[in-house]
Amino acid sequence: MQSTNTLLKRIVRSSVHPFAAPHGMKKDLFPLSRTLSLSFCLKQDKLCNPSEKLDLDAWKEVMKSGLREEVSEMVPEHKEPSPLAGAREILEMWRLAGRSVPENITEEQLKAFTECPSKSAQKKYLKFLYLKELHKKNDKRKMEEKRERRLEIQEQGSKTDETKRNSFICFWTNCMDRAYGWRAAQSMIFGQPLVFDMSYEKDMSAREVTNAVRQLVLSESFNRRSVDPFHIHFCNLKNDSLYQKEFIKHYREAWGKLLVTATEQCYTEVFPKDKLVYLTADSPKVMKTFDHNKIYIVGSMVDRSIKTGVSLARAKRLGLETAALPLEKYLLWNTGAKNLTLDQMMHILLTLKDTGDWKKALEFVPKRKYCSFVGKPIHELKKNLNLINMLKLGKTREEVQKQFAKNYSKKLMQK
Repeated sequence: MQSTNTLLKRIVRSSVHPFAAPHGMKKDLFPLSRTLSLSFCLKQDKLCNPSEKLDLDAWKEVMKSGLREEVSEMVPEHKEPSPLAGAREILEMWRLAGRSVPENITEEQLKAFTECPSKSAQKKYLKFLYLKELHKKNDKRKMEEKRERRLEIQEQGSKTDETKRNSFICFWTNCMDRAYGWRAAQSMIFGQPLVFDMSYEKDMSAREVTNAVRQLVLSESFNRRSVDPFHIHFCNLKNDSLYQKEFIKHYREAWGKLLVTATEQCYTEVFPKDKLVYLTADSPKVMKTFDHNKIYIVGSMVDRSIKTGVSLARAKRLGLETAALPLEKYLLWNTGAKNLTLDQMMHILLTLKDTGDWKKALEFVPKRKYCSFVGKPIHELKKNLNLINMLKLGKTREEVQKQFAKNYSKKLMQK
């Protein structure tokens, strides 16, 4: 057995040494040091220098450092979550929990959500955005349904009659738009000015500003379609304010072509003070008739919390005359504040300008706020009622008052 092993070793040595000798590996067939010999190039048939050797340890370190750099480039750095990202995660959790949260929310709306002072305010703001998005979806759905119906009607028949009618409607609307535009252009030269005070942005929230601008858009459309429109002035309208941003959202490219006057100046700088009258519900003076020579000012404010005296204080600071609509004089008031919306004020002023009739003008006051319209002042009606009671009972006024006091005291005792 040993003889066979020794024989095999000799055969291997005799077969390996001739091939290893040309390459400088006669003695060290398996070298102990970790080096790599560069082989000769097969394509060019040239022998490589045996002295050109590469250290494997250094080569491994170079390869490891390059791998680390690649891994560091591939793996992004961990950034701390921003407050807006945290707010988005909270909204996503609330949406999954079934709360009233809008599906799409912009960066501005998300920023306004984070700036809300309390959790209840955040919920109210999200509900407002949710309802707004819901209304938009419903409007879009209705428009699609109308379009589908229109297509069905066109497919069913009478295409010629339909096209004739549509062409007539388009022609009619174009003519009316031109007529309305001509009236508005004439009002800018010859019309009576009507001022909207746009200096109440700080007294309102973003939601109230959007409601105010929506009412102003309605007021401008009503005024444009009237027989004798006002020349509308938006005074104290600052650039890049919330008012202006909302106006641009509504009108878009038509904002620059609108037949109104928008200025950053105050109305006291544009008009003489003796002609200005500030219409406010807090004024002690009641408006009796509509004066065509006066310039009326309406505060562009939607006040949900009913901050009384804000517009009156501003008018007093500027030294302007104030007036209030005679709501108590002609209406048997039920409940609620006597503040009206801006489009209702526009309807009332346009009707007074055209007719001068308070009964027609005050029809635009919501019916839920009053019982009925009276032709005479209420204090005169009370006198008439006292006279009727005196004639029916045959008693004097003092006796009637005493009887009323007794009945009132009995009711208090029963309570």
